Amino acid sequence: MSALHAAFLSQAESCEALDSPFMGRLLRLLATHWPEDTTLAAKCATFEGDISPKGHSLPLRIAGGLHALVLQGKDAGLTAVYPPNQSDAAALQNVVLTALRTHDAFLTDWITHAPQTNEVRRSAVLIATAHLLANRFNLPIKLSELGASAGLNLMFDQFHLNVGNGYGPQSTVTLAPQWTGPFPPKSDVTISYRRGVDLNPLNSADPDDALRLQSYLWADQEERLLRTQAAIALNTADLDQDDAISWLERRLTAPKTGELHMVYSTVAWQYFPTDRQDHGTALMEAAGAQASEATPLAWLSYEADDITHGAALTLRLWPGNRTIPLGRADFHGRWVEWRAPAKLP
Repeated sequence: MSALHAAFLSQAESCEALDSPFMGRLLRLLATHWPEDTTLAAKCATFEGDISPKGHSLPLRIAGGLHALVLQGKDAGLTAVYPPNQSDAAALQNVVLTALRTHDAFLTDWITHAPQTNEVRRSAVLIATAHLLANRFNLPIKLSELGASAGLNLMFDQFHLNVGNGYGPQSTVTLAPQWTGPFPPKSDVTISYRRGVDLNPLNSADPDDALRLQSYLWADQEERLLRTQAAIALNTADLDQDDAISWLERRLTAPKTGELHMVYSTVAWQYFPTDRQDHGTALMEAAGAQASEATPLAWLSYEADDITHGAALTLRLWPGNRTIPLGRADFHGRWVEWRAPAKLP
């Protein structure tokens, strides 16, 4: 079994586990009928590094390129077999293999760029955490997001979380995860400033960047696409192109009295090199040691760990250097198991 064949099958299993049967079909088709005589295949064969879903994610890049063709209306045949339309296995195979050859140059160029999405449903955890922090400190919150992509999740205070009695304003972006556990205290959340960083930030107001954001959403999950489009329409977040840890070092200087600084990442920290993770942790701990009740610092991690059941939600809080488990959440934000205390210490 080739590395690419194994990567297709691994990604297929992941997509199926995340409720995308169409992506499972597509990726298994590609694993079995991959056209070795294309420029795209040649590029994949010489791609350096880990091409699996845990590395450069070549299967997602290829699938994203095919979806981009559909979203742009560049291949009527593909559109006809993509959701919400139905197709049998033979029709899907014929059309996809034809598209791989017809759009060989486009797809070969497309896969040079890493997959990027903004999974807006992850903002459910951000909203809950912000209410928990506002309840404890009653201060405006400065946001710093690491690995922000297009910055859609920096706008979480503009979204509505439809759990319990509801959190946040009524909005074109409504989040309704399956929620277990207590609800966080409702508080007045004021965002004083929001800014994010990414090695390759996307400008959601740019049609090409907006296309890239949407192409990596799975075609049989229309609600994700509609939610992302609604979030794009609300987005006003400022973004910087930089190494996240170098940027963080600058963001941690000169904290403002009477403002809480909330630093966070959602399924991004795990992709930073180990030495940068170590340096970032040291920076946060050093800044935390200088924090006070008037200049508190919070670090929310929404990241994979050794447990396969979703991602761990962990809050570190200063002053006091407390580590507070908040629970777990689905990687796409479909469910949240909230285990936070009713009030922060």
